Amino acid sequence: MDPLLLILLIACVAFAYAMVGHGGASGYLALMALAGMSVVVMRPTALVLNLFVSAISFVQYARGGHFRWRTFWPFAVLSVPAAWMGAQVTLDPVVYKRILAACLLFAVARLFGLFGKGKEGVRPIPLAWGMAIGAVLGLVSGMIGIGGGILLSPVLLLLNWADMKTTAATSALFIFVNSAAGLAGAIGAGETLSAAMLPWIAAAVAGGLLGGWVGAKRLNELRLKQALGLVLLFASIKLMAV
Repeated sequence: MDPLLLILLIACVAFAYAMVGHGGASGYLALMALAGMSVVVMRPTALVLNLFVSAISFVQYARGGHFRWRTFWPFAVLSVPAAWMGAQVTLDPVVYKRILAACLLFAVARLFGLFGKGKEGVRPIPLAWGMAIGAVLGLVSGMIGIGGGILLSPVLLLLNWADMKTTAATSALFIFVNSAAGLAGAIGAGETLSAAMLPWIAAAVAGGLLGGWVGAKRLNELRLKQALGLVLLFASIKLMAV
């Protein structure tokens, strides 16, 4: 893949994901997989990009008054140590790509709005369920190199535990803390970062700033999200065929 095209696509991924409170790791991983990069490079790189974009998205949504601590902490309390442990698990490259492909399908469904927009009068989160779900999502997040937002968002919306904006704010911070824990675990396991990712970080920050602002201000870029969904669907099918 042409380096300039990759930078442009990273910016587009960051923009589309930040609009819905996500860091974009599944999108970055899809791009890197299509570019033929190794699993060792993919995971820590995606986590670094995730940190920047999810932080930007969270700040935008929090400033808009959409963050609720009571919605966030039951999932995060066990997800952080689980993400750290998961990042130290070395998966067979084929198994890794299969799991990533399944996670991409969640991202596709989320981008196409298949999980709805949340309902009025949300229900309280049962503490035990929140902690158990958070632990599972954290472990998977660390193993694959994502923040877990694409998996948490459908849970919050389908179980009516948060509305759309609160889901976006919660997912953004959930992604940030899990990405930080996963990156620490990956580095502790011997994975390294490359200076070659600096232009990618700049592209992700630019896309994330614009996407977070667009999402928090209630503007809609439905066609862009649908186009990205098609790209991720293609990447998922490609990974499944490996």
